[in-house]
Amino acid sequence: MSSRPRRILDAPPSGPGGEGPGPQQPVQGPPLPRPWVCYAIIAGAVGMFLAEQFLPLSQLVQSPHGTMRIPPLGLYGPAVQSGQYWRLLGAVLEHGGPIHLLFNMSVVVTLGFTLERGIGSLRFLGLSLVTALGASAFSLIFDFDVPTVGASGMILGWAGAMLPVATREGRRDLFIWLAQVAVLSLLPFVSWAGHLGGFLFGLPCGLALRLGRQVYARALPIILFLTLVVALYAAHPERRGGL
Repeated sequence: MSSRPRRILDAPPSGPGGEGPGPQQPVQGPPLPRPWVCYAIIAGAVGMFLAEQFLPLSQLVQSPHGTMRIPPLGLYGPAVQSGQYWRLLGAVLEHGGPIHLLFNMSVVVTLGFTLERGIGSLRFLGLSLVTALGASAFSLIFDFDVPTVGASGMILGWAGAMLPVATREGRRDLFIWLAQVAVLSLLPFVSWAGHLGGFLFGLPCGLALRLGRQVYARALPIILFLTLVVALYAAHPERRGGL
């Protein structure tokens, strides 16, 4: 994603310009709103990473894949199944190393700041909850016994939500970026399921945004509830036979 300033999201046309002949004086617009949700994500992710460098917060567990280290907020199917449901959301704050953390937080700055400022922090918070849960749900369905960490699934959901509301230029940039991420998702130790889940659950949020703020306000609780149901369903494979 390019970090240079540009208009990515569709916006209503501006009002009529000033009256009178001659060149118009440039008018300085209001300051950009603070992306508080993105700030919280960055602070939480960096804080967790630093804390785990000095404190023994992770635990070792035996799994079909051998002995594995499970971070305190990392997504791990058997742990969620036992009642640790906070991992469905907490996994977005866990990262596998400094490069992983730096890459994801850089996208939070370039993509997340733009989207949060465009739709508002409360709407962005609801979207982030949906896409984080959607990413966790797909990870549990396809990789139940594999620990998963990182904010990339949630971030892919932001991209999915941006597609219906982006400008033509913005959609072109998004498609190029998504193609790159799709290739990276095929690499070992990259959660293609989490990426796909976040993206797919972000799309209906973007369609609701496209239809207007009132539609989004009514649709978001429904989408969030359905996403939570899917995530809880994915967390309990022992119950799937009865559905």
